[in-house]
Amino acid sequence: MFGVLRRLAILMTAAVLGLAVPVDGGAEPIPPGAPEVTSLRIGDHGTRTRIVLDVSQEISHKIFTLAEPYRVVLDFNELAWNLSDKTGEAAGGMVSGLRFGLFTPGTSRLVLDLEKPVRVDRVFTLKPNGGYPYRFVVDLEQISQAAFMREAGSTIRGGSDPPAVATSTPVPPRPLGIRPGDKARAENARPVIVIDAGHGGVDPGALGKGGTKEKYVTLAMAKELARQLDATGRYEVVLTRDADVFLRLRERVARARRANADLFVSLHADSHPKSSTRGLSVYTLSEKSSDREAARLAARENKADLIAGVDLSRETDDVTGILIDLAQRETMNNSARFAGFAVKELSKSVRLLNRTHRFAGFAVLKAPDVPSILVEMGYLSNPSEEKNLGSARYRAGIAEGLVRGIDSYFSWKTALNRS
Repeated sequence: MFGVLRRLAILMTAAVLGLAVPVDGGAEPIPPGAPEVTSLRIGDHGTRTRIVLDVSQEISHKIFTLAEPYRVVLDFNELAWNLSDKTGEAAGGMVSGLRFGLFTPGTSRLVLDLEKPVRVDRVFTLKPNGGYPYRFVVDLEQISQAAFMREAGSTIRGGSDPPAVATSTPVPPRPLGIRPGDKARAENARPVIVIDAGHGGVDPGALGKGGTKEKYVTLAMAKELARQLDATGRYEVVLTRDADVFLRLRERVARARRANADLFVSLHADSHPKSSTRGLSVYTLSEKSSDREAARLAARENKADLIAGVDLSRETDDVTGILIDLAQRETMNNSARFAGFAVKELSKSVRLLNRTHRFAGFAVLKAPDVPSILVEMGYLSNPSEEKNLGSARYRAGIAEGLVRGIDSYFSWKTALNRS
């Protein structure tokens, strides 16, 4: 009976689960021939706010609004964002903050967080004049909440249409213990390790005191860990992203499952109001967080889809809590065992946070059949750790610890299977 329930849980949950940037060089790679954005300004005119982008050529666009919270989202054909790292902290008029970057291959996105409900009143482009390049201009006008809600989601287009936003490829249901491609895998096939570099593209993640962006740290760390794992010859390694691109949380999990993952490692770096806080920690899944700090962190990370202008918060659950628990119990136990090995080995090379192994409801840990951990490599809000995480040598030390932890986990699995 228990096996039947677990199988049913997998079938039900499967329906729910649906890309070298230097750490220290904030500029993103420039696609050949892509329009270049060299400045972004916000003008406050009372009930009107103007956003101006200086660009190297005319750009096509698609603009729409989202509610709860109020946002204006602008999609473009892929752009080269040649802007200061501090631009993301810009605010003015009715704009309380903004994020920009690659959303999907071929599409760049700018998200404007709003203090008040607005409509997009005018969108136009000024041709080069008086020493200025092309200027892409968006005028926002304050409106009532009711009017905003009526207009939310409507799209304004200009120029040639940007590429369609990619959506997650749904993962087909599968029986418990059978993953896509299992029949084709030899019995002695190497274990598949999926490495997930947190954040990316339009979602920069945490920002360090010195301007370091989490999305660059995690990508550099993912590539170093992949390099070391490849060097052992014992594993097949897959990266959820190998460039500065945005991925929805559920797509990260779906990619792990499509890759036949035996382990999933998600890499992150945190920030904290107290700059003295430092140390690495490892998280595994729990719907009840181990402490308030874990709950705060999980809640923030799980908003990544909303931050990118895609609100998934209203999705209803397709399975009940009891079935999820049944489906994930063994996976959660294996995840905890893996975390224990990782913490033991990491303690030999890096500083750890007190109570290193923690539990939280991270969305990227919710694959029902892939043991998963999330590694918070340290705090970018701590100057020392921000410097360390920007160091290739330091990241190599973290990777070495994780490789040893992965080795220990599979040694344990082998011994268990033989007993």
